[in-house]
Amino acid sequence: QISINSDPEEDCEETDLLLNNDMEPALCSARYSLALLMFFGFAVEYGLRVNLSVAMVAMVNDTESHQSLNRSTGHECPSPRYPWSLETQGMLLGAFYFGKMVTLIPGGYLAGRFGGRIFLGGGVLGTAALTLLTPLAAQLGVSWLFALRVFEGFGEGVMLPAMITMWARWAPPLERSRLMTISGAGANFGAFVAFPVTGVICESLGWPAVFYIFGAGCLWAVFWFVLVSDEPRTHPRISEPEKNYIINSIGSQESAHGWSIPLVSMMFSVPLWAIIICQMCSNTLQTSLPTYMDTVLHLDLQQISFLSALPYLGAWLFSVLSGVVADHLLEREVMSVTAVRKIFTLAGHVLPAAFLVAVGYTRCSSALAVTCLTLSTTIRGTSKAGVFINQIDIAPRYAGFLLGITNTFGTIPGILSPIAHSLAGWRNVFLLSAGVSVFGALFFLALGSGKIQWWAVEEELINDEEKMER
Repeated sequence: QISINSDPEEDCEETDLLLNNDMEPALCSARYSLALLMFFGFAVEYGLRVNLSVAMVAMVNDTESHQSLNRSTGHECPSPRYPWSLETQGMLLGAFYFGKMVTLIPGGYLAGRFGGRIFLGGGVLGTAALTLLTPLAAQLGVSWLFALRVFEGFGEGVMLPAMITMWARWAPPLERSRLMTISGAGANFGAFVAFPVTGVICESLGWPAVFYIFGAGCLWAVFWFVLVSDEPRTHPRISEPEKNYIINSIGSQESAHGWSIPLVSMMFSVPLWAIIICQMCSNTLQTSLPTYMDTVLHLDLQQISFLSALPYLGAWLFSVLSGVVADHLLEREVMSVTAVRKIFTLAGHVLPAAFLVAVGYTRCSSALAVTCLTLSTTIRGTSKAGVFINQIDIAPRYAGFLLGITNTFGTIPGILSPIAHSLAGWRNVFLLSAGVSVFGALFFLALGSGKIQWWAVEEELINDEEKMER
């Protein structure tokens, strides 16, 4: 096997996870049906998150752009406008992340204890229901809208930990990369659809209609709660061969953890800190790209909505492709788990950083700037088969709780998502983001691991191994 920064002993321990069971067909299987439902769930959730980024352009009292908007819509009762500064807009866009940070760790802990089904479904349902109140909150004032977005963030905060908790019980080790990237790719797909759809709705029906239409995402929760179970053992429609295949492949590591968590061991776990630092160095520009296109490139609302969607289309395709390739490398025993995670993380951070630097020097060339941004976000999708699913490699039993921890740190850049006022200011923003991204990749390359940590193994298994050695 080829390995990066790993030794033969580590490779052997990693390979123990990759049991040589005959794979059950994917078509019409319960595990891929779960992945598809998760895909659409995350599509709904991320659509609910990013729609404000585009709608904000229509909501603020920017005279030139909104006069043209009013002429194009011809509404007898025009949508309200608000005199929000760039700082206020940035605060409102970042409010979602404040709420998300609050529930990430508790959500991961509770999902690991009680199962992820209710938390993932409830997260989408709650966020969609609250979205319906956005026009009312905006009318009541900035503080009301800020509070509403914080509560919406509560819903998303429990979703990712719930997802990885469920895959710890559903995904055979040789299919983890593809199953998790398929389900997680719904986020990019949702953003890809939400950006242009939001622009069209704003121009045709007015910005309040955006939130009423997107609130219909509540319907997804009906299918989720009817069709999904927390684990293969309790699924009423799974075939017996598929159930046995999943249970035998995963082994005892899929069991739920108890009330106690090895917090001290986690605090001193170097591979866990590698994930935390790397995720903190990612996605510093998630919410501010539409503002960049508005204030620097001077694009109109429809152009902003469609061009903001392009990077997410590429990221959606690349993330799914990277998951398939990663599992293929593991199936063929070409590389260890550690090597695969590091290679995809490196590709998904260093190459995008180069294109971010280029954006800062495109001056006012809209075509070149959008091309570089699209390539940067597209290639970043490869990291979804790297650091972003590494929690389930190092500690399957605590994967949800660990994801809550790592994403809490990773959410900080979303809160601090920078908004500049000039071309030179944005150049500095892109240079800083690129440098931070490269640092995160190198940190993970040096200290990351794909090996199950000793503190994540059940005590019963450790005792059994000690008895066998005696």
